[in-house]
Amino acid sequence: MIYSCEEHIDIAIDTIVDEHETFPVLTKCAPEENLSTTCEFCANPAIYMVANK
Repeated sequence: MIYSCEEHIDIAIDTIVDEHETFPVLTKCAPEENLSTTCEFCANPAIYMVANK
């Protein structure tokens, strides 16, 4: 599972595909999650959660 901002969503999707060899599941984070969760590639708030299931 990778949390990502709008700018880095393509990197997060590619990472899941490369690591798990499956189509990723893209979920938009709830507004209350955005306050405490940051993108794994920068310090911006996370907008999406990319997972393999």
